[in-house]
Amino acid sequence: MSRIAAVVAGAPMLLALGCPSAYQRTYEQETKRLEAQQQAADAQARAQHAEASRYAAVVYFEVGNAVIGADGQRELRWFVQKMQPYPQAGILVQGFADTTGSEATNQALSTQRAEAVATYLAGQGIDRSRLVVQGFGTESPAASNASATTRSRNRRVEVTVR
Repeated sequence: MSRIAAVVAGAPMLLALGCPSAYQRTYEQETKRLEAQQQAADAQARAQHAEASRYAAVVYFEVGNAVIGADGQRELRWFVQKMQPYPQAGILVQGFADTTGSEATNQALSTQRAEAVATYLAGQGIDRSRLVVQGFGTESPAASNASATTRSRNRRVEVTVR
């Protein structure tokens, strides 16, 4: 193999010219192997995310309150159980309120509800760093706010895989 001396920034360097070395072929083979391994891992992660995103939970609340009732706790325990095979899945916790009270009160209450659910999930073993908590106030109602029955569907927290 021939060598040519070069000077870069005042320091002499030797440049190798000629056919690729065995090291270069080994490097390229290893790079291809690692890329294929990464693609397989990415495909598996996508498949697991698709499986995990089939699960969701909804917790309903009483007027003006952020306490999780027995039905909500049961729903969240079920969700935690379904998430056990997916320890890397990110979880979105979104709180909502009905139109009872001022917009500022409803915004704060929706955030308190979402935080209560996130705290419960963390207490059941879901790493808090996986949870994204948002409060939306009266935005995105699930039902009309025209009657007490339909308003009750808007006092909720939705838990989904993101």
